[in-house]
Amino acid sequence: MIETNHITLTSEEQQFLPSNIAWHYKVVPKSIKEGNTCFYIDNEQTITDIKEELEVILGTEISFEKIDGKIIQKALGTYFRQVKGKEETELKITADTDFVDRIIQEANALGSSDIHIEIYENKGRVRIRIDGHLIERYKVPLESYPELVNKIKIKSNLDISEKRLPQDGRIQYGDFDIRVSILPTLHGEKMVMRILGQDATGISIDSLGMTEFEKSNYLEGIKKPNGIILISGPTGSGKTTTLYATLKLLNEEKRNIVTVEDPIEYTLEGINQVQLKEGIGLTFTAALRSFLRQDPDVIMLGEIRDAETAQMAIRAALTGHLVLSTIHTNSAWGTVSRLIDMGVPAFLLANTLNSSVAQRLVRKLCDNCKMESPVNPDDFPSTFDIKKAPKTHYTSVGCDKCHFTGYKGRQALYEIIPIQGELTDRIKNQDLKVENLLKEKGIKNLSQRALELWSDGTTTLEEIYSLLIE
Repeated sequence: MIETNHITLTSEEQQFLPSNIAWHYKVVPKSIKEGNTCFYIDNEQTITDIKEELEVILGTEISFEKIDGKIIQKALGTYFRQVKGKEETELKITADTDFVDRIIQEANALGSSDIHIEIYENKGRVRIRIDGHLIERYKVPLESYPELVNKIKIKSNLDISEKRLPQDGRIQYGDFDIRVSILPTLHGEKMVMRILGQDATGISIDSLGMTEFEKSNYLEGIKKPNGIILISGPTGSGKTTTLYATLKLLNEEKRNIVTVEDPIEYTLEGINQVQLKEGIGLTFTAALRSFLRQDPDVIMLGEIRDAETAQMAIRAALTGHLVLSTIHTNSAWGTVSRLIDMGVPAFLLANTLNSSVAQRLVRKLCDNCKMESPVNPDDFPSTFDIKKAPKTHYTSVGCDKCHFTGYKGRQALYEIIPIQGELTDRIKNQDLKVENLLKEKGIKNLSQRALELWSDGTTTLEEIYSLLIE
C-alpha cells in the first residue's frame, strides 16, 4: 500500500519479486492475487513490453498502477537494496588475485574512511564507511575467509598464527596508510582497516561549512598570539578536520608548529607531527612537556583526556603559546564547566580560553533523488516546538549516484563562542547560565543550525533528530 508518498510492502510482497527483476523493470508489488498481480510503475514508463515480459517471467497476468517515479525509486532502495547499488559480489579468493589491494583501492576511491571485514556463522562480508555510515560491498565465502585474514596480516606485519588476541598493524601505500585492527570474535577474527595519512591540501577554513558570522568569530580566536582553542564533539564529528584546516591557515615560515596525535590522520608539510605511543610513555602530557622545550609558537594536542593534560595545556597557553585541542562535551559552553570539573581554576580558564567550539556532522541529501514530502508531527521529538518545523521537507530516496543511501556528502554544524568581555567575567565568577547572553550576541546553538539545514532541504529530520532533542 502507499501512504503519504511512501510504499509499504509486506514480507510476502517483498519476497514475491526477485531484486534483480524489480530493479531491471523499475516495478514494485502493489497486490498479489491468484491470476492477476498488480505492480506500481513509474508514470513515465511504457508498460506494453514490460507487461508481456513480466507475465512470462512470473507466470501470471499483470496489471499496473502508475505513480511518481521517485516513489518507486525510494521503495526499491528500501526493500530491494540487497542487490542493486551494493552489487552483492561474492569475493573469489584465489592465489593470483590481490583482492586486498582491490578492496583498499576501491574504498579509497569512494572516499571511505574505514573498511570492515567480519565473519558470522554462515557468511563473511566486507563493508565500507562512506559519509559516516557503513555500506556492504562484498560477501566472502566462509572457506575463503581465513585466507583473507592471513593476507591482511602478512601485509600488516602481524602474526598469522595468533588468533586468540587482538592485534594492531599498519599497511603503507603510496599516498596514504592503513591502520589495521584485528579482534577475535565468536566465529573468527574481525578486521577494521582505517585509511590514514591523507594529504590535507584540500582542507581549508572556507570549506568547513561555517557561516560568515561563525568564521569571523573563529578567526578572531586563532589570530591571537596565545591562548587555547577547544573543539568539542563526539567521535566522527569532524573535529580533526577543523583542527587541520586551522593548522594549515597558521602554517607560516615564522611559526614553529608541533602536534601530538593518535593517530596522525593527515600530513602537512612544515608542521612537526608526533604519533602518540602510550605503551612506551609517549602520552599527551609527556609530549606537551617536551614541546615546551622546543620553542613552539603553536601546539596541537589531539585530545584533552584528563585533568593533568588540561592543566598542562592551560599552563602552555598562559606562557605565550597558542594551543589547539579537542574535548568531549555536548556543547561549546559545556566545555567550560567540564574544565572546571577537571580542576582548572576558573580565573585561569577565563584568561586563557580564546574560543570554545562545538560541532557535528550531518549527511546531506542527494540532490539527484531527494523527494519532497509533507511533515508528520508524530515524527518529532516530544520536546520539539512544532511551530519551528517547515511545512514540507525532503526525504531520502536512493540512486546509483549516492550508492542507494539517499545521501551524498556531509555538512558540518558549528556552535562557536568567542570568550571575551562579559563571558570572561561570567567564567571568573563561575556564573555559567549564559543562554540569554549568547542569544543577545547572535550565537546559534547546534539545534538551531540543524533546524536551518532541515528547513532549506539540505538534510532530513532523521539526521538531525538527536540535535533537536538536545
